[in-house]
Amino acid sequence: MIALMLVVALQVIDSGTFVVRQDSVELARETFVLRPVERARSPGGWVLATTTRYPGAPVVTLTATLLVAPDSTPWSLEFEAADPRRPQRILGQASAQRFTVRTLGRRSEGAREYSLVGPTVILDDSLFAFYVFAAWAARPGRVVTTTALLPRGERRETLSVEDVGVVATTLNRDPASLHHVVVSGGAAQRVDVWLDTTGRLMKVDVPSRELRIERVPPA
Repeated sequence: MIALMLVVALQVIDSGTFVVRQDSVELARETFVLRPVERARSPGGWVLATTTRYPGAPVVTLTATLLVAPDSTPWSLEFEAADPRRPQRILGQASAQRFTVRTLGRRSEGAREYSLVGPTVILDDSLFAFYVFAAWAARPGRVVTTTALLPRGERRETLSVEDVGVVATTLNRDPASLHHVVVSGGAAQRVDVWLDTTGRLMKVDVPSRELRIERVPPA
């Protein structure tokens, strides 16, 4: 689907790996690549490709490619859950202030439409690189209201995004000064998102689930 939109991916502007932990237990690793894109006769945007592997019995791998507009509004989504218990493929496409989501299962198929009126981002309960776009929606000095679409969870949530500024925290147990953005509302209740000075996603905390997602230091 994305190839048919005549998207040209440019240089990589960010890539890396996150470790997903609950308390001190490692649950998964998520690798991602973020690129700016150009579209024929359209403003450029961003394409984020991310894969998360949850080891266990069975192993579950989640893979997504998300294409968004310059303001982070979703243009298209390809999502695949490689889960032997419940394999699933999700295809999303924007058109005329709507985002249509098709869900393909082993023995089922469904479709839903969501409004794209107002600021909108795509999120997921188990893929955390998406939170960079929610954090980019923050504006200094005011709380921003945005809509989050969670296609795999079949949910639409209203979130508040607040820019707290640069504060002291830790990253991989080391002291760090990072830009703090608080995303409030929805099933997660509160998510703390941390960026570096260039806007790269460094850490995500989900207190209600005791989750901490931290970028692996470069080798």
